[in-house]
Amino acid sequence: MQERLCLYVPQLQQLDYRQKIMSDPDTMSYNKGYDLNFSGYHKDTGCIDFPQSEWQEWYDYFIGREPERFYAYILRKKDNTFIGEVNVHKSCDEYYDMGIVIEAKYRGCGYAKEALGLLLKYAFETLKVNAIHNDFEEDERQVAMKVHLDCGFKEIKHENNMVHLLITAEDYKQS
Repeated sequence: MQERLCLYVPQLQQLDYRQKIMSDPDTMSYNKGYDLNFSGYHKDTGCIDFPQSEWQEWYDYFIGREPERFYAYILRKKDNTFIGEVNVHKSCDEYYDMGIVIEAKYRGCGYAKEALGLLLKYAFETLKVNAIHNDFEEDERQVAMKVHLDCGFKEIKHENNMVHLLITAEDYKQS
């Protein structure tokens, strides 16, 4: 199968796309209604403020910080369109945590599995991480759950309607 997508590390001036998706209520709806205690979060929409005045600090923290952190846009090759973002970041000695956001208008097109696969490939083959963890609401995120399981993640814990998933380097090699 020919890949439709690739990972693209943005330049500072391209963070307008991240600003766009973070402020889109449809894209951020998965985040809506939670008690997240940080500046710029809007509980009513799930959106997160990302003003241009914060771009440089954010960029310096996330970009060029491998292997501790990796961030990239998901780029659709046929028309060079950004369709979302992915990241991995070391959170403890046992594993890295990850994130993936597909812009709402591109959901349901089969991009999530391919994008997650690209992130896993980069993390395990280039960054040489030992394991990757993700967690989310079990009941509300059935599509995300299926995508993660299809990519080789295993359920490791259920707690307070949260499912915790993990894929090790060994699991990745076997998938």
